[in-house]
Amino acid sequence: MKVIILAGGLGSRLGRITELIPKPMVEVAGKPLLWHIMKIYSHYGFNEFVVALGYKANYIKDYFLKLNSYNSDITIDTATGNVVNHNTNHDDWKITLVDTGESTLKGARIKMLEKYLDEDVNMLTYGDGVSDIDLKELVKYHKNHKKTITISGVKPPSRFGELIENNGEVLSFEEKPQSSKGLINGGFMVFNKNLLNYLTTDKDCDFEFGPLEELAKSGEVMTYKHNGFWECADTIRDVNHLNKKWSEGEAKWKVWK
Repeated sequence: MKVIILAGGLGSRLGRITELIPKPMVEVAGKPLLWHIMKIYSHYGFNEFVVALGYKANYIKDYFLKLNSYNSDITIDTATGNVVNHNTNHDDWKITLVDTGESTLKGARIKMLEKYLDEDVNMLTYGDGVSDIDLKELVKYHKNHKKTITISGVKPPSRFGELIENNGEVLSFEEKPQSSKGLINGGFMVFNKNLLNYLTTDKDCDFEFGPLEELAKSGEVMTYKHNGFWECADTIRDVNHLNKKWSEGEAKWKVWK
């Protein structure tokens, strides 16, 4: 089973940061968001990734080409050019990096990856969301209902902190509490390959607007409700919050050891 990660968007809400690097490469605890997402999947035994690139694609390609060096001590012989990696502790990942174009919408990006998908059931997520969702249970749920696609329904955290008060007296401040207003698509999706029949390689082919709506009308979209942790690094404030959670030992998405 392959895991598609959509990592080609501009990430304009992150401001000047993404003038230099693509959004999935914004760092939390010294590692790109993309790495954190892959570690979540790898923890559950999903180690084959197909990453849809776009904006600053070469930045992501260069990172993975040098990943072993980043994760180990190295000895460089400048006379011969030989490089020896020491204390290497790397993950057993197989990563296919596909440049799907800077301005391509999500549906077309997914369709462009079709030739790399060998099995009928595959996984799909965005390059900016982290969660403690049980991915094996998600796949089990999808296979049991036999519909085309399962999306993870999550409660979004509030964009602002919340005052906890009693009769006007402030008792505490809660930073980014979970909202109780319905569910949103948190990424972490599972789909059958026939989903690709609803997509085209036209760069204006979207995913959520159009194909997913059409599938929903025909009863082919199911929701796996996740009541645990989920956050999306959509703004600088979000990235800072995730870094704070990590430094305080409260990174709930860190399901790996």
